[in-house]
Formats: sequence, structure tokens, C-alpha cells
Amino acid sequence: MQLYERGDAEYSERPDVRERLERDGPGGLADWELVAAVLGSGNRNKDVRALARDIVAKSDLSRGVPSVEALSAHQGMGRALACRISAALELGKRFYGHRGRRISGPEDVWQLVRHFDDGRQERFICCMLNGANDVIDVKAVTVGLINRTIVHPREIYAEAVAARSCALIACHNHPSGRLEPSPEDLDITERLRQAGEVLGIPLLDHVIFSQDGWISLVESGKLRPR
Repeated sequence: MQLYERGDAEYSERPDVRERLERDGPGGLADWELVAAVLGSGNRNKDVRALARDIVAKSDLSRGVPSVEALSAHQGMGRALACRISAALELGKRFYGHRGRRISGPEDVWQLVRHFDDGRQERFICCMLNGANDVIDVKAVTVGLINRTIVHPREIYAEAVAARSCALIACHNHPSGRLEPSPEDLDITERLRQAGEVLGIPLLDHVIFSQDGWISLVESGKLRPR
């Protein structure tokens, strides 16, 4: 699929955005070029470059992911293209927008990890923090069965050591939606706490979550706070 309208003399001699993406990587492209790459093509009224520039110029992307309705309001932007841009921005935010975010409590943690709950499998997630409780990285360490995931402290702390984190918060989802910790949940929490004390990377909390809610083992009194 061409990234500009065929036969358009103004743009036909310019390097293709997709070619530049392959050659230079995404970091070498301007914001509007990245939007153009997601759009893929324009329409009969506006070529993809002009449409992409218009979106970047008239949308305050620093304020969050624009709604489909807001994106659709741009001239030449149909709802299908608006959905494509909205989905791409949301995906980037979920996986990369967390870095540097300050964690002040389990609600903040839940907002970081809730998208990992697909209602089918348990995922054990490691939220790695620096000394100021800013997020360094968030990684799903293991994916398990529908009602349990098998995890070992070495897998969790291998990620934390590699990231040079100063503290971590463990998280895992319950696909059933029931948030009460199981005996296995409490056992792995205690083992992680002990491992953290030895390594000097304390376990600040263990958050059990679903799409609709969360429980903090610190706040519920099942994990001694740091």
C-alpha cells in the first residue's frame, strides 16, 4: 500500500515514509511521519502526508489518546482510520508510556497493569522502580493456566537485577475476577519478600487484580510493609 497517492507529482519524488522507517528506524521519523505510517494511505481528498500533518498539528497528543470521535472530526479522516490511530496510540501508551511514572499507591499500579488481564490466563507481572518510586519497567514474567501461574523468585528478581531497580511491586491477575489471595499467592509473596531482603531490592507490595478491581496485600494486612 502506497503512503501517498499515485500520480501525485508533489510527493512522488519524495522518499517513502515506509522506506525511511525501515532504513532509519522509528526513532528517526518525525511525529507526522509515524502517524502516516500507521494510516497507510490517504483518500481522494487528502494525501496521507497532509492528513498526518493535520492530525499532529490539531491534536494535543500530550494530553492522552484522542477519542475516535475527535480524530474523526479531521477532514479526510474516516472512523476506520480514526480507530487505527487511536489503537496505535493506546498500545504505545500501555507498553512504553509507564516509564518514569511515579507510583504513590496500589491504584497507580493497577492502572499500569490492568490491560494484562484478558480473562483467560493468569499473568505474573513485575513492576520495577527506582529509588524515587518512578517506574523503570513493567514486564509480564510468566503466563500460566486459567486459574494459576507458576513463578519462582529467581525469575522475578532476575528482571529486577537486570533493570537495576531499587524496589519492585509484584502483580498478578485472577481471571475469575475474585480477588481474595490463595494460599499459593501468600506463599510466593513471602518468598519474594525474603528474596528481596537478601538482594536489597525490597518487595513493596503484591497487587492482585482484574479488569474491574484490585487488592493490595499490604493494605489488606497480608504483607508487612517495608
